[in-house]
Amino acid sequence: MATARYLVDDVEAALAFYTGSLDFEVRQRFGPAMAIITRGDLDLWLAGPASSAARPLADGRQPEAGGWNRIVLNVTDLPALVDRMMAAGVIFRGPVVNGPGGSQILCEDPSGNPVELFEPQSQT
Repeated sequence: MATARYLVDDVEAALAFYTGSLDFEVRQRFGPAMAIITRGDLDLWLAGPASSAARPLADGRQPEAGGWNRIVLNVTDLPALVDRMMAAGVIFRGPVVNGPGGSQILCEDPSGNPVELFEPQSQT
């Protein structure tokens, strides 16, 4: 089991994205401040502006969504998933990239957090 936390601008919008597009299930809600969702062995904590994770750090820096660190979700039929998500208006950071281990693409949740969708190369 792995746990990751993403800062999000809007917990409701993040919930709609992850449950509607990527098959996560809601495990726990903490009002509008935070939600915990799950997919397989991954718990993803969605921390909104009212959560303790969004409070300024001691040195004054403000935590924010986005960046390049990301969760990676193994998927099947990457082209079909990308087509469905594009039709739903999901933002992608570029095209599908094919490599020796499989194919991947980066999409963004509603707060700009990257999610890598990865389809492993078939083992023949």
